[in-house]
Amino acid sequence: MLQKVCLVLALLWPALAQAADVTGVPKIRDGDQVAFGSTRIRLAGIDAPSNDQLCLNASGERWTCGVAAHEALAKFAGDKEWTCHVLRTDRFGRSVAKCEIGGDDVSQWMVKNGWALAFIRFSQAYSADEKVARDARAGLWAGAFIAPWDWRVRNKKTAILGATKPPESALAILLASASGAAAPSPDCTIKGNVNRAGVCIYHTPASRWYAKISMKVSKGTRWFCSKEEAEAAGCRETRR
Repeated sequence: MLQKVCLVLALLWPALAQAADVTGVPKIRDGDQVAFGSTRIRLAGIDAPSNDQLCLNASGERWTCGVAAHEALAKFAGDKEWTCHVLRTDRFGRSVAKCEIGGDDVSQWMVKNGWALAFIRFSQAYSADEKVARDARAGLWAGAFIAPWDWRVRNKKTAILGATKPPESALAILLASASGAAAPSPDCTIKGNVNRAGVCIYHTPASRWYAKISMKVSKGTRWFCSKEEAEAAGCRETRR
């Protein structure tokens, strides 16, 4: 009997461990990712623009909407304690979780205030909140943008979202990244570029060719905030 109980516990242990809550004051990585020490959390049910994503504001001017989403989350969170209910682990090893601050659903706040979209590929939980943001022209919805999941893969057939009627050149702008000479954030120092074979390669500051890579939108380069983000965009790490 004891052996059977032990066997059942052994089988259940991974699920029980995964379901454990994570609490504390995290480091905000971007609009839908935070870290509690070495534990990386991906907010469930939403997709926010990456720190390097560009959008157009209500005047049709480029702005770093990904950085704005990051800052909006950081301001909302302050130094308050979070409670994250882990739902699963994704293919990048991140814990996908529903997180709360003082009883407020963080994902819901981000969507309702226009800083993230309902990630309907995985959940319809925040679809109604997205409609509220869209109708109010809140956050991203005040201008023009493309969905974060389309931006990551540079989907040229994507629809342009938002309240602003974009110019003919809008898609080219929105598919680009905030690749100036300097990184858009101190936390986003990984360089990505496309080699002659059309393969996306990313370089950390410790990489051999890091300093020689010129960051220009016209060259298709892009700043990344983590190796996971670079790999999610289809890039591989340089072999040198």
